[in-house]
Amino acid sequence: MRIAILDDYQGVALGLADWESLRADVQVFSDAFDGEGEVVAALADFEVVVAMRERTPFPASTLGRLPRLKLLVTTGPVNAAIDVAAARRLGITVCGTGYFSHPTTELTWGLILSAARLIPQQVESVRRGGWQEGLGTSLRGATLGVLGLGRLGTAVTEVGHAFGMRCIAWSQHLTPADAEAKGVTYVARDELFERSDVLSVHVVLSERTRGVVGARELGLMKPTAILVNTSRGPVVEEAALIRALTEGSIACAALDVFDREPLPSDHPLRSLPNAVVTPHIGYVSRDLYEVFYRDAVEDIAAWQAGKPVRTLTG
Repeated sequence: MRIAILDDYQGVALGLADWESLRADVQVFSDAFDGEGEVVAALADFEVVVAMRERTPFPASTLGRLPRLKLLVTTGPVNAAIDVAAARRLGITVCGTGYFSHPTTELTWGLILSAARLIPQQVESVRRGGWQEGLGTSLRGATLGVLGLGRLGTAVTEVGHAFGMRCIAWSQHLTPADAEAKGVTYVARDELFERSDVLSVHVVLSERTRGVVGARELGLMKPTAILVNTSRGPVVEEAALIRALTEGSIACAALDVFDREPLPSDHPLRSLPNAVVTPHIGYVSRDLYEVFYRDAVEDIAAWQAGKPVRTLTG
């Protein structure tokens, strides 16, 4: 049996689980594929593929060109980049792994603090031989706005309360009663953008949420406001955001997700001085990766035994 482990950017997969127990030919791919053609050419001879979250898409067209593929394991319990229904029609079993979300909550706050206190600029100044540079802002008494008050959004507001921030929220299906139960003030859609000193995005990407933060919404924000996105890139209109940052209509964007990933080397978000940019590392932590790869090995062993576990049905 041949197993492909995809998008192991850090080169850690083989050391985090007992792949030898599978008695298989395991090959690791560390670099991202450039389009469907590269995916098909690289994976044509593999029966099993382990995908890291949504880094490599598997639409029906790709799956149909991989006739040897029998098992596709995704890290995490869901993967919007896999056409699970098409896989089922083609006789490909799709399985997931365990997951927990607190690494993303922690990274969100790392980005908020980095943007508010100008941490990247201060670090770079010291490395250049300089000293203090610019004036950051404190968070106590400021307003934290959350777009989407689900599991992650709620966890972010809990930390906001600990910092002494006023927490407000809006999303399409959020009710005042639901917000109040979580210690958060419900506000109208426009009010969320108008009042937030820090606006953190925590909605699932769908056709309903794609571009939900656009030029109009950015135009409602304070010129001192910070926008944070650890959700998915297309939730925020990228061109409108770049324009807002370039014109200074908002103070800063702290981003972990982008329309295209990996972010192209010449992308303007890499060089804007008021953009704090990390390479989609919200879930990238040793403890979560250990769960991902340990469960992936368990998935493969169970499938080999004819009793697949954690199967995705669509």
